[in-house]
Amino acid sequence: MSDWLLETRGLTIQFGGHVAVQDVTFQLKPLTFKSIIGPNGAGKTTFFNLLSGQLRPTAGSVFFKGRDITGYSVHERTRLGIGRSFQITNVFPNLTVLENVRLAAQAKGGAGYRLFSHYRVFREFEEKAYHLLEQVGLRAKSEQPAKQLSHGDKRKLEIAILLALEPELLLLDEPTAGMSLEEVPAIIELIRSLKESGRHTILLIEHKIDMVLDLSDSLAVLFNGRLLADGTPAEIMHNQQVQAAYLGGLYEDAIKT
Repeated sequence: MSDWLLETRGLTIQFGGHVAVQDVTFQLKPLTFKSIIGPNGAGKTTFFNLLSGQLRPTAGSVFFKGRDITGYSVHERTRLGIGRSFQITNVFPNLTVLENVRLAAQAKGGAGYRLFSHYRVFREFEEKAYHLLEQVGLRAKSEQPAKQLSHGDKRKLEIAILLALEPELLLLDEPTAGMSLEEVPAIIELIRSLKESGRHTILLIEHKIDMVLDLSDSLAVLFNGRLLADGTPAEIMHNQQVQAAYLGGLYEDAIKT
């Protein structure tokens, strides 16, 4: 049995003459919180797409709990326990907040979508959905169409949908992207609560350095598609290669706050 929940070996993807991710060997321990940082164009989202199955690598392998899942589809990886959020919210806009989460719970429970069945048939899934909406702070908005939610609340809903699928691994791709300053603290606290629950391994892409330093057990730095460094937040922030390639003067700002 592998010591790693998630592992990549020599992971590479090339688009024409451009190598977006190059020879990345990476490990993630169970029940830890790791963030991936790096400048725009470093390959972070492409790397996530390789982990979640949206893209197939040109070379290298992806392992989940010791199993080679390189050839697995997105749905196969989801069934294994990998949940992925996106930079752009991914919800059903014309369904209610409750229905979005309930359908995910049904899918996880093997009941499928069955859109023409009366929802009372699925009482257990409805109760699970209400519980998750309470957890993310959307219980009072359960009957609203998802399209009426603010951007920040749509992010919360997307996380509730992910949780309904009961993932072991959460891949969160810039969950605060596009939010107003007023909305950011609630999402940070929600992610903190997920970490403190002790039920999930979390891999986060985020540009907000203060958030990353506060939440992460470890950081991985991508630069030009390569893994530049991997270590504790303190190790990364003191790494001269990282400072030169990416952080610049942000380190001094971060340690003052």
